[in-house]
Amino acid sequence: MNDTYAFKMLIGGQLVSAPSTFAVVNPASETVIGRAPEAERADLDAAVAAARGAFPAWSRRPIDERRAVIIAMADRLIEHIDELKRLLTSEQGKPHADAEREVMGAAAWLKGAASLELPREVLQDGPERRVETLRVPLGVVGAISPWNFPLVLAVLKVGPALLAGNTLVLKPSPFTPLATLRMGELVADLLPPGVMNVVTGTDRLGPWLTAHPGIDKVSFTGSTATGRRVMESASHSLKRVTLELGGNDAAIVMPDVDVDKIAPDLFWAAFRNNGQFCIATKRMYVHADIYDRLRDAIIAYARTVKVGDGARQGTQLGPVNNRAQFERVKDLIADSAAQGHRIVLGGDTIEGPGFFIPVTIIDNPPEDSRIVQEEQFGPVLPLLKFDTLEEALTRANASEYGLGGSVWSADDAVAQQIAEQLSSGTVWVNEAQVLSPLVPFGGMRQSGLGVESGREGLMEYTASKTISVRKAAAA
Repeated sequence: MNDTYAFKMLIGGQLVSAPSTFAVVNPASETVIGRAPEAERADLDAAVAAARGAFPAWSRRPIDERRAVIIAMADRLIEHIDELKRLLTSEQGKPHADAEREVMGAAAWLKGAASLELPREVLQDGPERRVETLRVPLGVVGAISPWNFPLVLAVLKVGPALLAGNTLVLKPSPFTPLATLRMGELVADLLPPGVMNVVTGTDRLGPWLTAHPGIDKVSFTGSTATGRRVMESASHSLKRVTLELGGNDAAIVMPDVDVDKIAPDLFWAAFRNNGQFCIATKRMYVHADIYDRLRDAIIAYARTVKVGDGARQGTQLGPVNNRAQFERVKDLIADSAAQGHRIVLGGDTIEGPGFFIPVTIIDNPPEDSRIVQEEQFGPVLPLLKFDTLEEALTRANASEYGLGGSVWSADDAVAQQIAEQLSSGTVWVNEAQVLSPLVPFGGMRQSGLGVESGREGLMEYTASKTISVRKAAAA
């Protein structure tokens, strides 16, 4: 697939162009690698109308038939894994190996969602009356996915939305629309027309979608600032919303860990996907007794990790995805330098084309510094020293965010107690970022509303409906 390939939107089962297009840039080279359709209002209206038109038949279709379609979608992605991984690397920047894992993960997430069941509960069944509660689909879901994991975070919404009986209008990030558009092309023949629609555009399209009167629910993954705007827009028609937003995840590392063994795990907890991960460790609190040894071990391991073009063999970390985020991460590093923080690794940019920032580690900056208080979403990590567990918990919980966190200790019982005191939607013990389509995931406070995945996540795409029947004999 070359840069002249004509990517098209999927609307009502048809592949559709738009009057204009926008450029998609390879973050490793800053060259244009493709163009995506710039949807007009009429395109969005057509997609919503197609979804509304398809909803009655799709929602009445037996759930096992919907399940089979979703599984077939997963299989189709795997059939085209080589093409999709290369496309994903070219627009997102991640190494081919990570891109391949993402495509495989997207397929696994679809199959995992397809395995879920909607509850149907009998509340009363006596001689006079039978009362039961079931879950019914909402209608048309507007799904907005981000640029850090374009395919996985799209199908995270697509699978449960479709299984529940909804139809869908999916909008990927303008930084990474191509793999999602291609996914729409690949699965178009598996779905009844209008059940899934894919539309692309720049900054104007998102607000059009969230305010559209034909959308019944918005599922959004992205920044907290944008999430607030999504919620405000959806409020005018009381749309249901699920918001998976930013995080400033804290790790607490206790003094009983095996420093040399744990250093690589802690490195990847912070720097997986180049730190562009809502649940990346963004603040690492390390007990004073092991602080220096662990800092040095993480730095030593970091020096072995290859940063470069994700299309080149051996690359482990690619570039930051886009210029705006590149400048933001550079600004945070510059602020730390200006404040006199000790930057013990990295701290500069890599010369040449591409949005490359080397792995950067900042040694024990003040708690009120920007690099500690803000979500960096890039390859920068502050290491923070603590003396007592109470101090570590107080500092870790003093955040407007509450998405994820982790605890690292040789004592499982102690780690469990610490995990229960961390104010985060998910806390991992001696691991990080282990997710499953069968396990609910969501944040507290400014990290979002609702959950995704698992049965709870599936139910977010439904409404509760109670049916009360007075029995004929009683009547």
